[in-house]
Amino acid sequence: MPRSKAQVSSKGTKDGHTGNDEALPNWAEDEIKSVQFGEPEILTRSGYILSVYEDVWKIDLQIYEALSDGRTIIEGLDVPKNLKISEFLKGFIYEFKIRMFKGELSSKLVELLKSKYNLEMNAIYKFELEDLQLMDVESDVQASANTAEDEDE
Repeated sequence: MPRSKAQVSSKGTKDGHTGNDEALPNWAEDEIKSVQFGEPEILTRSGYILSVYEDVWKIDLQIYEALSDGRTIIEGLDVPKNLKISEFLKGFIYEFKIRMFKGELSSKLVELLKSKYNLEMNAIYKFELEDLQLMDVESDVQASANTAEDEDE
């Protein structure tokens, strides 16, 4: 399931420090809650489903080609109601069409996060699944194996 605010704030940094355990100032929380997202960028990536949360219409994905910020795992991806989430298969390879929204943070908030919490973050991302297509990888493997057998004869 997507991480809660408590889980995110209690995580340590790369160098092992947990940073300052103080809560964010009210103005910073307000800015994060009210961030304005720009027009979505449509991405096509292949990967597989890690978790399905049918009750909240969200999934977690592992993708093979990293996003621009380097991530290969997307948590809490919103699934539109027109897709049959109950039929999603974990561990099978899909091609995903994803809408990625980016909301820029103010320079004041970026500096606060960097200096006080040792967190380098200049934007918040939101992801929505637009479509997915199950890829028929197994039959591709069988076809190439059959071709190799034919060549041996």
